[in-house]
Amino acid sequence: MLTKSRPVQQFDLPSGRSLGSHYQIVDFLGRGYEGEVYKVVESYTGIERAAKIFFPQRNPRGRALLRYARKMNKLKHLPIIVQYHHLDMAQVRGQKVAFMISDFVEGELLSRFVEHQPGKRLRSFEALYLLRTLANGVAPIHQLGEYHGDIHTDNIIISRRGAGFRIKLLDFFDLGRPTRQRIQDDMVDLVHVLYEIIGGQPRYGKAGPEIKRIVCGLKRSLIARRFRSAGELRQAIDSLRWD
Repeated sequence: MLTKSRPVQQFDLPSGRSLGSHYQIVDFLGRGYEGEVYKVVESYTGIERAAKIFFPQRNPRGRALLRYARKMNKLKHLPIIVQYHHLDMAQVRGQKVAFMISDFVEGELLSRFVEHQPGKRLRSFEALYLLRTLANGVAPIHQLGEYHGDIHTDNIIISRRGAGFRIKLLDFFDLGRPTRQRIQDDMVDLVHVLYEIIGGQPRYGKAGPEIKRIVCGLKRSLIARRFRSAGELRQAIDSLRWD
């Protein structure tokens, strides 16, 4: 009698383990709904890459990875996108699993970056400047009719670049074909990022009008009415008046 294998919740691959024929695990980077991401090194070239390994139950017949790779390729010309290279297969704990290889991006997760700041938050101007950079990167995704699907502080890599920030988006989440609703979900997520990096609920009540005009009390209906795309959010930030 055939029995179904239990869903895989984690791989926990150790440093030094081989991944497929061409890669070796360097470090664990993170875990999401679809799988885990590792820093890897190409055995032949010594070049560092990132490998996203899909949980088998989240990638039936390879469909999730295929959609992900096609979206990454469609958006490859955008600076905020991590460049996709190719897919591969490996045996992990007796199962054949698929993984995709992309550039390894230097920097740190936005959540960790904020944790290192005084008071574990960003000041209003710096937070809005960061959000403006993020919205500027997401705007062409929306212009192409696409969406990210899972924007939050653990899916954003940040590094300082001169007087500004360099931002990369990680881990696109496939919710099906692009719709206005899914682009709007991105907008709500972007506003939540601002709310979180200024300190969340303990600090929001004391925030100035420029923050509250963007956050809209986290009311989805107000956010939807005010910002229909990341481009409109960028314009709203650019038009803010400061006392």
